[in-house]
Amino acid sequence: MYEDFKVKDRWTGEELQCKWKANIVAIATRHADAVDVRFDVSGRAVWIALPCTAWTEYKNRTGHAITDYLTAQIAGHYLKQSIESGYDNGREIYTMSLEEVFEHLDAVMQEARNTANLPSLPVIA
Repeated sequence: MYEDFKVKDRWTGEELQCKWKANIVAIATRHADAVDVRFDVSGRAVWIALPCTAWTEYKNRTGHAITDYLTAQIAGHYLKQSIESGYDNGREIYTMSLEEVFEHLDAVMQEARNTANLPSLPVIA
């Protein structure tokens, strides 16, 4: 799904290869209340930051957990949409709001139908 995908840049028309690399708790690395998801976008490191409050809020709302696999898919879906819409302007890090996390989570789950259908990580070439 969104752990390894190609997307066409809206402005340049260039096809970009996006590949998930890691989920890192940003509390330790940059003292932020977030989980950073790293992607390699045609050789360029891009980080998508998801707020940690999403995990507790989602658990409170649904009784389910956001897994590492689901986190990568949410961030990948956001990245793909950002590139297609022209929002990607070459920044190194993008920060998602709580509402954006749930919007992209819903889109991923609608596509996957069940977390058991999500691809496993890590991506091994």
